[in-house]
Amino acid sequence: MKQERRRKHPRPPPPPPGLELAMAPLSRDGSGGREEIRELDDAEAGAAHARGRVPPWREQLTARGMVASLAVGAIYSVIVMKLVLTTGLVPTLNVSAALIAFVILRGWTRALAHFGVAARPFTRQENTVVQTCAVACYSIAVGGGFGSYLLALDKKTYEMAGETEGNVPGSYKEPGIVWMTGFLLAVSFVGILALVPLRKIMIIDYKLTYPSGTATAVLINGFHTPHGDAMAKHQVNGFTKYFAISFLWSFFQWFYSGGDSCGFSQFPTFGLLAWKQTFFFDFSLTYVGAGMICSHLVNLSLLVGAILSWGVMWPLISDLEGDWYPANIPESSMRSLQGYKAFICIALILGDGLYNFVKIIAFTVKSLLGRSKLKNTKKEEDIPVLDDLHRNEVFTRDSLPTWLAYSGYIALSVIAVIAIPLMFHEMKWYYVVIAYVLAPALGFCNAYGTGLTDMNMAYNYGKVALFILAAWAGKDSGVVAGLVGCGLVKSLVTISADLMHDFKTGHLTLTSPRSMLIAQAIGTAMGCVIGPLTFFLFYNAFDIGNPEGPWKAPYALIYRNMAILGVEGFSALPLHCLQLCYGFFGFAVAANLMRDLFPPKYGRWVPLPMAMGVPFLVGASFAIDMCVGSLVVFVWHMIDGGKAALMVPAVASGLICGDGLWIFPSALLALAKINPPLCMAFRSTH
Repeated sequence: MKQERRRKHPRPPPPPPGLELAMAPLSRDGSGGREEIRELDDAEAGAAHARGRVPPWREQLTARGMVASLAVGAIYSVIVMKLVLTTGLVPTLNVSAALIAFVILRGWTRALAHFGVAARPFTRQENTVVQTCAVACYSIAVGGGFGSYLLALDKKTYEMAGETEGNVPGSYKEPGIVWMTGFLLAVSFVGILALVPLRKIMIIDYKLTYPSGTATAVLINGFHTPHGDAMAKHQVNGFTKYFAISFLWSFFQWFYSGGDSCGFSQFPTFGLLAWKQTFFFDFSLTYVGAGMICSHLVNLSLLVGAILSWGVMWPLISDLEGDWYPANIPESSMRSLQGYKAFICIALILGDGLYNFVKIIAFTVKSLLGRSKLKNTKKEEDIPVLDDLHRNEVFTRDSLPTWLAYSGYIALSVIAVIAIPLMFHEMKWYYVVIAYVLAPALGFCNAYGTGLTDMNMAYNYGKVALFILAAWAGKDSGVVAGLVGCGLVKSLVTISADLMHDFKTGHLTLTSPRSMLIAQAIGTAMGCVIGPLTFFLFYNAFDIGNPEGPWKAPYALIYRNMAILGVEGFSALPLHCLQLCYGFFGFAVAANLMRDLFPPKYGRWVPLPMAMGVPFLVGASFAIDMCVGSLVVFVWHMIDGGKAALMVPAVASGLICGDGLWIFPSALLALAKINPPLCMAFRSTH
């Protein structure tokens, strides 16, 4: 930390590899974030340029900005809902959200100017507020549990989990717009106020880097400097071109998908034998774009997991049908091969999550102790420079009173304590009280660790609550109580960390924290309405949760089985599954130890266990798609590294948005019972 204080402007460290690599578009060539560090000069120049006048917080919140936020948030809610309900793997889209917000508002102001209508200048502060509001909106679709703990409550997932001692009859709740919206409104706003009193400590006193927030600020500041228009123009052109290509290609594919296993999405790229084991390229530009955003290590880890599971393990275990597991039971039963897929995947996720959880907690405690020892020392290098003083003054000017934050947290917690037991009789009121008493401390640990490492560990805090409440509530109520309690803690801890990312962006773009807090609240309210509506568009149009179809929603089954495991213990596992789970749990811990202990040139080649675990349940095809995206980026960097660093985020966002947006008309056609006219399928000549 001393080394950072000696610098005139603290620079964020390179992000750790993992599924939450928000800065992946800025460091795809393995340079460890060097592109971002070069851009920091532009951010500083933008901050210096803005010192003349910073708009008051009321001018940063505009009607046009909220309309733009609603549009961006709705579009991205559709996109991420598709990802959540297919593979559950969602890349960070904050940078592309900031880009699209800039495009919409800059286009709006220029269109008005073309017609001679005076418009308020478009500032970096308004850009930041719009990005914050839009991200808060679509984050509900990501973290609202539509593909995990809420969907795990439905009857289909209950039946897929099979008849077990913990999966008691009636322990399900069918999805509904009213109760889902009410649940999200009850739990989503508490996290906004939980850590507001600590924002100055996190951002100014501790100088936490929050690499995702810093990367977004770099992009926004770059747009609002003299050279930003040219950079944005290139990115907008790339985004528009590949958005159109992706949308039209998805439209073309639809005509040939009229039936089961039909269309380009079932193209047997490597032959029919490989196709039966899900090894094929399914022409999904969404996952090609996601592969361009995620790091090479994430994509290669997915491929390693796919080869290990679908290429080796599942064929071998299938040959033991009738020996290791009964032969005449449904494929979706947890007593069949599906049980090995689900629980080994859980073992990998828990091993990786537990290791990183302990590591970040230890890192946080060590860092806090180190800061407490140095808090009374004042050194010359600790004296803030002019830019920092100006940022700090703007950041603390429009502060939310501490008493208001605390009283708001208590009031919202009381609402949740009353409302949630009315929705779920298995969830006792004192479970909710305990969750909201402990959650602020958990939220602080997560927000601090995220600021240091850029790894949001909210899902692990949620799983801790899931296991504790499932075991505490017992067999009759444990599954439902565990899933709902997981949602309470995960929602608060996630939103608290995300808000700190946004505060870091606001600190670097000279945006009022009050305007950002209001934008976060507005965006959350939008998401609590848009999220359930988007989910039901998919739920009614497609076969959500079918393990044999494209809409597997794998994490719903994973979360329900974790709750069953919390209630029953290891008796829920099929034969020899426990030993395999022990082995893969140990592998996850060992792999993380190797990454941390080996020299970087060797450690960076160790696969990520959490990424490896996703194909175990989902299949191999999407891992191939993402590796194609990674290959495109690698070749592009080899040919023209400078252009690739600029254009990869825009092109990837265009591919994701085009294919993702086609889902909306596709769902409407399905609801109207309009089916594709053709079925393109393949069979062996023998």
